[in-house]
Amino acid sequence: MHSIPGTVTSELDLLDWRRRTFALYQAVRSGPPEAAWQTWRETRDELFAAHPQTPLDEPALAAFTALEFFPYDTAFRVVGALSATEPETREIDSSTGERIRFHRFAEAAFELAGRSLTLPVFWLDGYGGGVFVPFADATSGQETYGGGRYLIDTVKGADLGGEGSGLLLDFNFAYNPSCAYDPRWTCPLPPRDSRLPIAVRAGELRFT
Repeated sequence: MHSIPGTVTSELDLLDWRRRTFALYQAVRSGPPEAAWQTWRETRDELFAAHPQTPLDEPALAAFTALEFFPYDTAFRVVGALSATEPETREIDSSTGERIRFHRFAEAAFELAGRSLTLPVFWLDGYGGGVFVPFADATSGQETYGGGRYLIDTVKGADLGGEGSGLLLDFNFAYNPSCAYDPRWTCPLPPRDSRLPIAVRAGELRFT
């Protein structure tokens, strides 16, 4: 199922995966939230089950039927009010021990579960850059992946959009990094200030 790494075929398969992911999020941004979420889930299941760039290892792929999620809950769809922060370079830890360079450039403030919360907004310092918003919460390591989840990663097309100066944070679209399915993947992990002091029972569940 997987393409051989480093070949023309594997690079073209990766290009196709990214094209399809960008197109999927474009559809998500233009559709009714819950219906778009259902389409997003179904398309991701198709990609995971049949695409050569699936993040699943061979045993997981053989047993795969669908990714599991909390039910959609409109209470977890909020807009984060963005405010600029003093630029700060971060070497963020990854699942394989490498450190990946980002810089924090903004903070998103929002209300969730009756709490006033914030998440840092990062920019990848590698070629081309991209906005990155990971998080962990009280479900991490229990109901959800222990390494945290991602909301936004524009390098890979995961972009929910925004409203004016705000950034849309729909936690129903929170998804696991690739290392949740196969530990050979290298994934940046949420730093300490990306950890929310509440249980976010929305988005993707722990993969088993």
